Amino acid sequence: MIRQATRADINDMVELLHQLFAIEADFDFSAERQQRGLEMLLTAPEAKVMVAEEFGKVVGMVTAQLVISTAEGGLSQFIEDLVILPALQNQGLGTALLTALAEWGAALGANRMQLLADRSNTSALQFYHHRGWRQTQLFCLRKYISKEIFT
Repeated sequence: MIRQATRADINDMVELLHQLFAIEADFDFSAERQQRGLEMLLTAPEAKVMVAEEFGKVVGMVTAQLVISTAEGGLSQFIEDLVILPALQNQGLGTALLTALAEWGAALGANRMQLLADRSNTSALQFYHHRGWRQTQLFCLRKYISKEIFT
């Protein structure tokens, strides 16, 4: 079953994020930080968290946030944290989760979805490619904001 996440799902989602971050070189797992982020997403009107549930347990998840794109002249969705328990991969859950987010975004006027994927996660890259996602010429840069800037 694919449904909107609730606060009761947070512990299961934190465990899923632990598995995801174990294969992503750019992120370190911190249950406290991931829980805080999930709580923020669950209450943000411009965000959506969807889960796949089987036998009362969350076995997959994905998050999305709406952003304003000047390139599109409207809303775009930024997708993060698509993860399915390894034993249940290749059964359509990831596709179903992304479809649910696409429907949510389209209903709000978004016309593009975008995401970042770890370049070494070849199975994820193949998954996206087979579902019509295309690589762009852009790449991600990041910089942490230092509290010293504000003092």
